[in-house]
Amino acid sequence: MLTVADAVKETSPRAVRELRALGLTPVLLTGDNRAVADAVAQAVGIAPDAVYAEVLPQDKVDVVARLRAEGRVVAMVGDGVNDAAALATADLGLAMGTGTDVAIEASDLTLARGDLRVAADAIRLSRKTLATIKGNLFWAFGYNVAALPLAAAGLLNPMIAGAAMAFSSVFVVTNSLRLRTFS
Repeated sequence: MLTVADAVKETSPRAVRELRALGLTPVLLTGDNRAVADAVAQAVGIAPDAVYAEVLPQDKVDVVARLRAEGRVVAMVGDGVNDAAALATADLGLAMGTGTDVAIEASDLTLARGDLRVAADAIRLSRKTLATIKGNLFWAFGYNVAALPLAAAGLLNPMIAGAAMAFSSVFVVTNSLRLRTFS
C-alpha cells in the first residue's frame, strides 16, 4: 500500500494561534476528505465545527458567501486554481505567492512567502496602517477646523497659521513614516 499526503507545515499551528490572537476565527475550507481535514484541523488548532471538507470550488464560494451573508467579514487564504473564485468572493483574498497564477490574479493581496504566519502579519500591518490614517485625518481636520476659521477672522496671525499648517504636514508625514518600523 502506498499513501500520499501533504504534510502540515510546522509553522501552521503558530499561524492559527496568531490569527486567533487578532480576534479572528480560523476556518478550514478544503476539498480533502473529511478524515484528512479533521486531522489537519486538530494538528493546527482549528475547531471541529469550523471545518468544511470535501467541498468543490463552487462550494467554497457558497461557504464564503454564506459567511458574508451572516454579517462576517471574510478573509480567504488560498493557493490553487480551485481557490480562485472563493478568493475573489471574499472581502479580502490572500494568495500565497507560491501558488498558482490564477489564485494570485484573483486575490487582493499576494503573500510573498508560503507561510501562513505572513497572513497574520499582513492583517496586523493593515490594522496599524488604518489606525495611522485615522490619526493623520484627525489631526489634519483638527487643524483645518480650528486654525483656518481663526486665521480667516483675523484672530490668528497668518504667519502662525502658515507655520501650523506646515507643522501639520510634517506631523502627517512623520507619523506615517513610523510604519517603516513595523516588524
